[in-house]
Amino acid sequence: MGLFSDLFTWWHGDTLGTRLYTWRKGERVGEDGLGNVYYRERNGTRRWVIYKDLSEASQIPPGWNAWIHFITDEPPSEEDYKPRPWEEAHRPNLTGTYEAYRPPGSVSRPQVNEPPLGYEPWSPESPQAK
Repeated sequence: MGLFSDLFTWWHGDTLGTRLYTWRKGERVGEDGLGNVYYRERNGTRRWVIYKDLSEASQIPPGWNAWIHFITDEPPSEEDYKPRPWEEAHRPNLTGTYEAYRPPGSVSRPQVNEPPLGYEPWSPESPQAK
């Protein structure tokens, strides 16, 4: 099933058509820290990415995102960029995964029994009820 899924399912990176197009007209530009590989046409009019795992646009780091959307002309692999001390490393969108952010009081959080922050249940004996 590995070769079949690699060639005919788009969510696993690239299909047979993408591989042929990349082989015929593509020029490899670079690779990011997540293993995604970036290409451009030899005449420079089109840019694309072949994802390492699932095709999820949030897996593209900011520098490569700017290059692939023609915001910058120079790809991150060709520039000498040093991140500032306050910059955090890129993280893909984790929504729908076990690592997604769940605020206190969320029903998806393991500690379901703890009340949300700042929540006090109303009771008739409370001073606000009188």
